[in-house]
Amino acid sequence: MSEADPKIVLVAAHARNMVIGRDGDMPWRLPTDLKHFKAVTLGTPVIMGRKTFLSIGRPLPGRANIIVSRSGFAADGVETVASLKAAIELARHHARQSGAAQVSVLGGGEIYAQAIDLADELVLTEVDADIEGDTVFPAIDSSLWQKVSHSDPVKSEKDSHSVRFAVWRRRDR
Repeated sequence: MSEADPKIVLVAAHARNMVIGRDGDMPWRLPTDLKHFKAVTLGTPVIMGRKTFLSIGRPLPGRANIIVSRSGFAADGVETVASLKAAIELARHHARQSGAAQVSVLGGGEIYAQAIDLADELVLTEVDADIEGDTVFPAIDSSLWQKVSHSDPVKSEKDSHSVRFAVWRRRDR
């Protein structure tokens, strides 16, 4: 990564046991996190896998939406590429054009597993629960990553669980 390259940021919510999904959806209801997610990603190019896009159901407004799919998937309002590498190149191009400082990677599990070694930062919502699920966020190796900040927002009555917002930075960057 050169100094001019926008940083790669993985944005996710995970349970204590690292679960991020169940049956193609998030296994919680967290309006507080959705507000945080929008604040973190608005104005940045976003990268996600086809299944994550389909679970959202539409392109996220105010963001260039880039879908990684090997199946030739197409949808209105998105750009589709066949690999994470191609997605990052395209997202960085969009970020440089718009002046965005980051590229946001939104999952799902396979995309996070491929992207964590390329990431500069993790912006995570830690859900205060152990949840059953079929999709997990990759393990965070504390020899490579350092938690640099966290906050505990007030739980809304509409939130199914309490959360903590945390930012991790790669130690070697």
